[in-house]
Amino acid sequence: MADAVGCAKNGQKMPEGYYNVQLMLGKILRKGDVGLCGTCIDARGPRDDELIEGARRGTMAQLADGTAEADKVLVF
Repeated sequence: MADAVGCAKNGQKMPEGYYNVQLMLGKILRKGDVGLCGTCIDARGPRDDELIEGARRGTMAQLADGTAEADKVLVF
């Protein structure tokens, strides 16, 4: 959601010593799903071809369904 959709941008070049969110999301994608708010993607401009492989455009309905089905929910 919001500016976090930028975390799924492919080709991040982080300075040494900084964490690389692209690599972190890649680990999640091996066993799970990464859904990005479609409205937030549109507002911030990344194209689908600029996103890491496996990250997908999501909807509020998918977020609600995933939250209802989850054993644990992260609240921010």
